[in-house]
Amino acid sequence: MLLKTYGSAVYGISAQLITIEVDVGQGAKTQIIGLPDNAVKESQPRVNSAMKNSGFTYPRKGVVINMAPADIKKEGSAYDLPIAIGVMAAGELIVTDLLNETIIMGELSLDGSLLPIKGALPIAIQAQKDGFKKLILPSANAREAAIVKDLDVYGLEHLKEVVEFLQGEREYKPVVVDPRNEFADNIDKLIYDFSDVKGQENIKRAMEIAAAGGHNIILIGPPGAGKTMLAKRLNTILPPMNLHEALETTKIHSVAGRLGSNASLMAQRPFRSPHHTISDVALVGGGNNPQPGEISLAHNGVLFLDELPEFKRTVLEVLRQPLEDRKVTISRAKFSVDYPSSMMLVASMNPCPCGYFNHPEKECVCAPGVVQKYLSKISGPLLDRIDIHIEVTPVKFEELNETIKDEEKSSAIRNRVIQARELQQKRFEKIPIYNNAQMESNLIRQYCEINPAGALLLKNAMNKLNLSARAYDRILKVSRTIADLSGNDHILMEHLAEAIHYRSLDRENWGV
Repeated sequence: MLLKTYGSAVYGISAQLITIEVDVGQGAKTQIIGLPDNAVKESQPRVNSAMKNSGFTYPRKGVVINMAPADIKKEGSAYDLPIAIGVMAAGELIVTDLLNETIIMGELSLDGSLLPIKGALPIAIQAQKDGFKKLILPSANAREAAIVKDLDVYGLEHLKEVVEFLQGEREYKPVVVDPRNEFADNIDKLIYDFSDVKGQENIKRAMEIAAAGGHNIILIGPPGAGKTMLAKRLNTILPPMNLHEALETTKIHSVAGRLGSNASLMAQRPFRSPHHTISDVALVGGGNNPQPGEISLAHNGVLFLDELPEFKRTVLEVLRQPLEDRKVTISRAKFSVDYPSSMMLVASMNPCPCGYFNHPEKECVCAPGVVQKYLSKISGPLLDRIDIHIEVTPVKFEELNETIKDEEKSSAIRNRVIQARELQQKRFEKIPIYNNAQMESNLIRQYCEINPAGALLLKNAMNKLNLSARAYDRILKVSRTIADLSGNDHILMEHLAEAIHYRSLDRENWGV
């Protein structure tokens, strides 16, 4: 008997319908065809044991399982459940009329339990687009998929429950999630706050500018100056994600299997902080079965690279293209996938190997030329893509011990950032960009006009600091953001002067 069940394959952050055709007839062995990988080929003994331990007998006949379209590689163990249901229905062990309207996905344990899968959200989105009415998943993935409208999502625990549901022997209610309410409830649940940071007012100002314009920033300072503490709090002053951003971010983390059990829509912007021993593939994404890397996992959030010069040069260089294009393309011989990577890069570093170059109190013990060699680990093109360079100096004891002064809370800074972003959204309402950092050269000329006095100031700075054309654009973009924070339509001299100040590593005496 020939019968069809339906599953889904995830490619990039999208899914594609997979039809699983099962024919039980003459013969004595099971064949799985349609470009299955090893995990799919190994499903037969898992399905056999799961059926046996659930009270069913695997057909003692020839079983041919075709996964169409046959020219697309099928990967992973999530096809166990649709294959099992297909075998049982084709072998007339169960009778149901729900298979034509249901997507079924799940990994089977040998005792018949359903184990979590990756990519439940894009699978649910595609199922709804393809006109399916029901989606059966492991219960750990149900809330994640249930945010999709017009699709009944059933989170089940065991193969027996799936059979009972399909045959109508027992009623199961679909999982209900209100994404708007959940999103609203979790949007302001912040762990860190800028009020925890004593002093460092100039650094907080630089972080506020970076958040307001979506600018990349690098913090340079000695150990213990508070670079990591400041970076971890940048998320708390970024504007809250909207529902579209939250859905896109959740899809990426779903595909990577990073959402966790019973997770729903992500409400907080991601903050990723990979260790400096990370490989270039782990950072940018890829592998035999392409997965999103840390760059894409930080999409709509912050990618924090602590101790930047300690990262391998090849790892840092792969950042250059994603920082410009805001997407990562993973190409293979037969296909390519795109992962979005619109994130803010925040980097920190010591100024030299000993950490005390330019320290106000401690003396640097590095040999001549060592500081410059240390800084040269970061290429000029990468530094040019970082809009703001700021020196972090140690906080004095008097400021650390201050108990009377109340530091400004993240919520107050965030309100100013939101106001600046609203100005940018109005400015770019007819253009597919969202903040000043995303402006290309033609938009910079249009929206970052400066008066003759400002042009002279910038010319002198360019000549003295020997800045590149890209650095010129960065200064104008940061100036535009500073003007937005102050509510000015035009870029003034003071805005330019402050933006030039945020190019520390371009100064000619740095590292000499």
